[in-house]
Amino acid sequence: MCFDYDSHPPIAPIAGGALDSMPLILTAADRNRFAAFRARATDPSGAGVVILPDVRGLHPFYEELSLRFAESGIDALAIDWFGRTADAEPRGEGFDHQPHVERTTWVGIQADIAAAVDEIRAPEGGRAAPESIFTIGFCMGGRMSFLAATLGLDLAGVIGMYGTLVGPWRNDAPAPVDLAGSIASPVLGLFGGADRGITAEAIATFDNRLTDGGIDHRLVTYPGAPHSFFDRKMPEFADASAEAWDETLAFIRERTPQTGS
Repeated sequence: MCFDYDSHPPIAPIAGGALDSMPLILTAADRNRFAAFRARATDPSGAGVVILPDVRGLHPFYEELSLRFAESGIDALAIDWFGRTADAEPRGEGFDHQPHVERTTWVGIQADIAAAVDEIRAPEGGRAAPESIFTIGFCMGGRMSFLAATLGLDLAGVIGMYGTLVGPWRNDAPAPVDLAGSIASPVLGLFGGADRGITAEAIATFDNRLTDGGIDHRLVTYPGAPHSFFDRKMPEFADASAEAWDETLAFIRERTPQTGS
């Protein structure tokens, strides 16, 4: 299960916290054109985050999440996965994402993530400091966020919410546990204890391999929470969602140099 089209981030808006937001089209190194959504903070902290979505691609949940980050002082850029097979035009609730997921490739995803990092790092794309760029992903995007730390992008950190860790997936992207030794950024992993697709054993293996590699990391499991618990439609997991949001903001803030420091 991933987020429904009518899902929303379980985060209360902060009035006046976002300077501006807009949809845009990015171009990857292989000339793929793909959709994105940018939100910029009124009072920027210097941090920037690239948001990597679930299997549905860019939809309203991630646009709203971009605004919540901006309201917290973090410029945000959410991207879509399907520019190569579904073009970069807006899509509605009836979009059948599954055939497009299966046609994604790790080579293409790498190019799109790199283009998004370049965009949010560039002066014209955002105000984030070049050394304070993060990725955060959910489900499919969680796996890709962990893997983003292997791409030589000089990320300040990568965050994955219930990103799968072991075994093959629906495309040819490798398993994070298999590339843990190549991870070059701090890692925050947030998981649901009742997620049948991500076992405690898989999390422990990832933890051990990150430890063996000397990688700064924190992996948190919320007991009883299912996959995709970070959703306003799941009020019974509001506490886990609030803790996960706090963990995310703390992880970013702790790794973002303070102005004048």
